[in-house]
Amino acid sequence: MKKLTPDQLTHFEEEGYLLLKGLLDPQTDLQPVTQEYTDVLDRLAGELYENGEIASTYDHLPFGKRLMKVYQDSGKVHAQYFDCSLPQLGTREDSPIWVGPEVFHTLRNEKLLDIIEDLVGPEIYSNPVQHIRIKPPEYVIQNGAIDSRTGFVAGFAVGATPWHQDNGVVLPEADNTNMLTVWFPLTEATVENGCLQIIPRSHKNGVRHHCSSNIGLYVRDEHLELDNVLTCPMSPGDVLFLHRRTCHSSLPNKSDDVRVSLDLRYNPTGQSTGRDVFPGFVARSRAHPETELHDPKAWAQLWYDARSRLAVHNIPSYNRWRTDDPACA
Repeated sequence: MKKLTPDQLTHFEEEGYLLLKGLLDPQTDLQPVTQEYTDVLDRLAGELYENGEIASTYDHLPFGKRLMKVYQDSGKVHAQYFDCSLPQLGTREDSPIWVGPEVFHTLRNEKLLDIIEDLVGPEIYSNPVQHIRIKPPEYVIQNGAIDSRTGFVAGFAVGATPWHQDNGVVLPEADNTNMLTVWFPLTEATVENGCLQIIPRSHKNGVRHHCSSNIGLYVRDEHLELDNVLTCPMSPGDVLFLHRRTCHSSLPNKSDDVRVSLDLRYNPTGQSTGRDVFPGFVARSRAHPETELHDPKAWAQLWYDARSRLAVHNIPSYNRWRTDDPACA
């Protein structure tokens, strides 16, 4: 039984996006994973304090304020510590990653899968291009916080996200994959704190040329329909579904607190994920339900095994674009 109306399906096909308000319940669907990340921050603060890298654990502060103090005190942005994916370059045996049970249960949320089934079909694969986006205020980054993984001033992972297509940031083997982006906030996502912007109907013109910078891949303004930008403030419980070629970005965080969201991908089982060295899993199968993964520990182990492999032999590139591209000069 379809969950989306014919009008909603048509809107997604024609506009390249679908925003469903209140699809998830903030308490039953989101609070468990929010609490899990609160526990992750507690462990990070404890480790940094024990190592003498911060003056306090700041455990009297709420999540956002505490995270900001930890970043500022240590002089580093510890985004990878929270992420549910491995770094694209320089993976080590001890590279931080968080693949906890509540993250896994969120990936398998039935309310999400019901909508995803209407958009990509009944055989659903959890694509490993997945992230938590914890975006601190711009002043935290501008004050010199360094990405603890790369050694550079923090950028794409935590700052304003440049215009791009999700199809453009994976390998071309996934160009024909019916990849779906599922984006939803765990905190309020406002214009002030850096909500998403999209360009409706931009998915109809294929993969745009992307350039490389120290804040990630981006599409140059001259290749974008910037007179057609739609700004998308969202509340916890709202979910945005994006076509793989819909151009989108996020605004800078000009507020005094963090913005937190989950940025997930799904595709039909059997199609390339565009990052096949990372592990995905069957989230739903109407034809072969026995292939579904239900064990969060098994999912976590898939990532730990991938980390061990990549620590020995990291692949040279995770996307198609050259850093010395003359078209981007």
